[in-house]
Amino acid sequence: MKFPLPLLSLLACLLASCSSQKEWYKGNLHTHSYWSDGDNFPEMIMDWYKTQGYDFAVLSDHNTLHTGEKWKLIPKSPMHEQAFENYLKKYGENWVESRTDSVGRLHVRLKTLEEYRSLFEEKEEFLIIPSEEISAKFEKKPLHMNVTNVQNYIEPAEGNSVSEVLQRNIDLVKEQREETGHPMFLHINHPNFIWAITPEDMMALEGERFFEVYNGHPEVNNYGDELRPSMEALWDKVQVSYLQSGKPLLYGLAVDDAHNYHVFGGKESNPGRGWVEVLAKSLSPKDLIEAMEAGDFYASTGVVLKEKKFDGKSLKVTVNPEPGVTYTIRFFGTKKSNPNAAGVLLLETQGTDGSYTLQDDDLYVRAKVVSSKSKENPYRPGDMEEAWIQPVVRK
Repeated sequence: MKFPLPLLSLLACLLASCSSQKEWYKGNLHTHSYWSDGDNFPEMIMDWYKTQGYDFAVLSDHNTLHTGEKWKLIPKSPMHEQAFENYLKKYGENWVESRTDSVGRLHVRLKTLEEYRSLFEEKEEFLIIPSEEISAKFEKKPLHMNVTNVQNYIEPAEGNSVSEVLQRNIDLVKEQREETGHPMFLHINHPNFIWAITPEDMMALEGERFFEVYNGHPEVNNYGDELRPSMEALWDKVQVSYLQSGKPLLYGLAVDDAHNYHVFGGKESNPGRGWVEVLAKSLSPKDLIEAMEAGDFYASTGVVLKEKKFDGKSLKVTVNPEPGVTYTIRFFGTKKSNPNAAGVLLLETQGTDGSYTLQDDDLYVRAKVVSSKSKENPYRPGDMEEAWIQPVVRK
């Protein structure tokens, strides 16, 4: 059947519109399993994230990929033994491989990513992205970095300073990305963990685009102390340096850094504390990474946005409200005329809509939404549900 040219043009436009439609995808980019220092099996963890409504997740175990043969010695404790029984009951003897050694200890073979991913992945429903937490160090400082969509194991690089170690690992990820043709990115984990990474360490870096503005592990010092900056203060300070040096914007992630899946509480590192919402063309590593590198995402501990729009001049935020919950939208930024005052409050509005028009003197602007709803199983007692909107610059 032949169609007239005007109709063909209309069909082409409709198809183009459909193909450019973007969706919000919820995901966690930092989590651990029995492959390193987590306390549960990969399948049980992925099942938790999928059933909790996540669209994508990673298992970013320390200096390892989920490949090859690995047997886990199950600790002699009621909690871990019950966890094994739950695993066996859920997946069955035909799936679970176990053996007992000469002294009666139980060992279980951990399934590889290629083995277990088919249990969970569904097109446009759930995606597992390969990841590695590169766990390096300088002197006694832990320098941890996650690589999202890593294709081959990366041995942690060493160096003669904190910034040199970080930079060498950034360069290794860039090198693998170029060699494989697969999109991937490194993000810096929990800078205040054992006070390892300072703003000055990050300012020296080239090619660093992402860091954890919020990490759900109870020992990472998200809020700083009387001597050291919070993650938000660090973000603003480094942002100023990056933009003054002609570097790209630095984006902030919220992550779980979960290790503990059996006991929930303030002293445990549990799942469900922080995540990202990414506005992407599809649920694929390529489109998710492309969107994140463009800043088309926000970090959250519970607040959900209906819309985030930036037209080159005005940043608009619209919350998808919950009944009975109120919201405060704050816009932070730094003035070009006073760069030493990084991250000052520029505007605060009450309600579900907020907008800020950047002035000529604004170096950048970012937004934060704070709700009146208490965070369930919070990082710190008294925390409310929040969201961090990525910074923008006037075009």
